[in-house]
Order: sequence, then structure tokens, then C-alpha cells
Amino acid sequence: MTISSGNTDRSTRLCRDALCLDDFEMRARRHLPKPLFGYIAGATETNASLRHNAEAFQAYAFRPRVLRDVSRRSTETSLFGKTHAAPFGIAPMGISALMAYRGDIVLAQGADQSGIPMIISGSSLIPLEEIAAVSPQAWFQAYLPGEPDRIDALIDRVAAAGIGTILLTVDTATLPNRENNVRAGFSTPLRPGLRLAWQGISHPRWTTGTFLRTIVRHGIPHFENSYSTRGPPIISSNVTRDFGKRDHLNWSHLERIRKRWAGKLVVKGIMHPEDAARAADTGADGVIVSNHGGRQLDGTASPLQVLPEIAARVGDSIAVMIDGGIRRGTDIMKALALGACFVFVGRPFLYAAAVAGLPGVLRAADILKTELHSNMALLGVTGVNDISTDYITRT
Repeated sequence: MTISSGNTDRSTRLCRDALCLDDFEMRARRHLPKPLFGYIAGATETNASLRHNAEAFQAYAFRPRVLRDVSRRSTETSLFGKTHAAPFGIAPMGISALMAYRGDIVLAQGADQSGIPMIISGSSLIPLEEIAAVSPQAWFQAYLPGEPDRIDALIDRVAAAGIGTILLTVDTATLPNRENNVRAGFSTPLRPGLRLAWQGISHPRWTTGTFLRTIVRHGIPHFENSYSTRGPPIISSNVTRDFGKRDHLNWSHLERIRKRWAGKLVVKGIMHPEDAARAADTGADGVIVSNHGGRQLDGTASPLQVLPEIAARVGDSIAVMIDGGIRRGTDIMKALALGACFVFVGRPFLYAAAVAGLPGVLRAADILKTELHSNMALLGVTGVNDISTDYITRT
């Protein structure tokens, strides 16, 4: 099953005109209702961590090598025994199906066709089984409470869907102060009212192409993957989401998951080298150095800042990955040079899906792959594993 973008000519034009990932954000700002764009773009409190994520890359500059034959360079890389077309994937993003029609499936299909991995969000509005059916190689991100019964039930559900990699997000002990969501009029579930109705009226392409199209064909979306059973609807005047006892989650629960889960296990939200080491000791196959896109504890350092120390602490014992602030092929190279073996990119892919559907996702992936391929030649390397600290310096 391939999801149509709805307006092929418009999608083609938008993709052709997009020269970099930031171009999709500008278009999404116009296309999406203010509450939805604000949910994607914003972070918490002063947005300090969100700014740090992007600014951290400017602290490093390249030291290219020259007179090297780079004609046979390749962006291919291996991760967990699988070869990918490039060392980046699509990060998990909640309620994607509210931003783009069948958003999670569109992202998964785009990842498959681009030869990169995609991570299904635990806050998605499409059952993980439906997404796994069109993309068996997709990973699944779990938001779990410190409640053994709920942990076991969700782990068993993911296994039954045939998913091979589960990712436990560990930096969500409580809800952060996302005052930007309040200012933008966003909540989960969304509350019906005149303000929300006006946003629908004033953004007709989104209303007809995503919202009404979804309701007519699939009914009111619900949170489908938070636990083993269906969650609340995305629009409700009186229902609230159940976040469980997330503040009870601890290392013993990771041990429980490792014993029950036979596939690859990744821990996302690691920002300290000792936590990375403990995750490795507990049996994790990899960690993602991440501050949740700046959406949790405001003022947290950028993942790039702490990456070298974490990579040095765990060595080659587990895969060290990173997300946050990556927008260019040069950003990917800096992350690889500082110790990451793989990176994940979130917001730009969701913007691309929102404005242009599957063609947008494919275009976004192609932009990054093309930038990386060209920049590797200019840096003087032929493989992603060749990129090391020898090629960068602090500014």
C-alpha cells in the first residue's frame, strides 16, 4: 500500500523548489494550523536546549584533506547487521498522522524507498501493526511507565508485530513545561472550540487533505501505541491521556525488558557517560544521545556537546547514535567525527511529509544524502567510517 500525496503536481513543485531541509519548515508554517506547527517547532520554557542543539554544530570546523581519489566514495553504512544507504534515519515523532495524511506510514514508506530506517513513535495515531505491515524493518519507540504488567504487554505486542528493534525513551519522567503549546492553542487531546475551528477554516489544504480525509476514511484518530491497548482520541472535550507511572521507571525495568525482548534494544535519551555505560552493562545494543529535541528539561546540553565523552566511555561495546539539530550533510559528518555511528533527524521529515506527502519525505532524504555525498568528497574521505576527529577542529 502506497499513500498518495493527494495533489501530485503541487507536491512535485514543492519538492523541486526545496533546496535544503529548512525550506520544508517554511512551507509547513504556512500549511499547518498554528497549534500543530507550534507543537512540532517548539520545545520547552525558553527553548534554550532547542537553540543549543543547532548552535553546537557551529562550534566545530572542518580540516579537509586534498589530492585524494574520492571518486568511489559511498554513504552506505551498517547498523545492527543491516546495510543502509546513508548513516541517518527518521526519528520518532508523535501524532504524525495529524500533520500529514497517514503520516507514520508515509514516513515509513519514504524511509524504505530511501534505504534508511524509521522509528515508529509510541505516541502515533496509527496502530504499530499497520505500520509494520508496510515497513517490517521499522523500529518502535516505547514510552513505558514503571509498571511491569504494562511493560510486558507492550513488549509482547511489538514482538507479535514482527518488529526487530525496540527503542526505550528514558527522558520523560514527567510532563515538561511546554508553555509554547498553551500559547499556540495545542493540547493532547485537542479541545474543540471556536479557536480550533478557525484554524481549520483558515488552512483549507490541511483540513481537506489531511484532517477530513482521515476522518472519512479511518474515523477519529486515537493514540494507538502508548500501551498494549488503544488510547484516547486525538480530539475530545473531556478525555485526558494516561501517561502512567513514568516517574517510577528505573534500571530494573530496563533489565526486565532486556530479559523479555529478544530483538535489538536501544535506549534513547542518554546524556551522561555513566548512564551509557550502565545501559551497555544491562544489555542494550545501542544508545541514542538525545535531549528529546529540546522538548524535556530546558537548559540541557546539546547531544553533540556530550557525544565525545559518551563515545569514549563505551567504546565499541554498543552503537552510539545521536539526534538533535541535524539539518545538513555537514552536521552528519561532524556527529560522525565526534563518535556517533549513526544519526536521526526528526522535524524536517515531518515538515516534508506535511506539505508534500511521500514525495516530500523522499526529497528530504535525497537532499541529505546528496549533501553528504558531495561533502565527503570535499572533506577527502571515501567512506563514512573514515570520518574522525582528525578532520575537525573547534572554532
